[in-house]
Amino acid sequence: MNAPKHLTLRSIPERLARALKAEAHRRGTSLNQTAKELLQRGLGLDDEVPYDNGLAALAGTWSEAELRDFERATACFEEVDEELWA
Repeated sequence: MNAPKHLTLRSIPERLARALKAEAHRRGTSLNQTAKELLQRGLGLDDEVPYDNGLAALAGTWSEAELRDFERATACFEEVDEELWA
């Protein structure tokens, strides 16, 4: 097995550094992990990177009452307006 490679990037533009830091914070991962995953995706190696849509931290966090409130509030979206389909 090959030893992991180390890479140093110099002269990162401030805008890029801020965006990378913000993305790492959004994902809840380290700057290093975020940079590796973005590089892998950008190079078409995304089959090696688990998909993260940013919602994983929220999964399973609702209580039963919150779920019922949400379903009640969004029930109208399940109704079909027959006039629109006639």
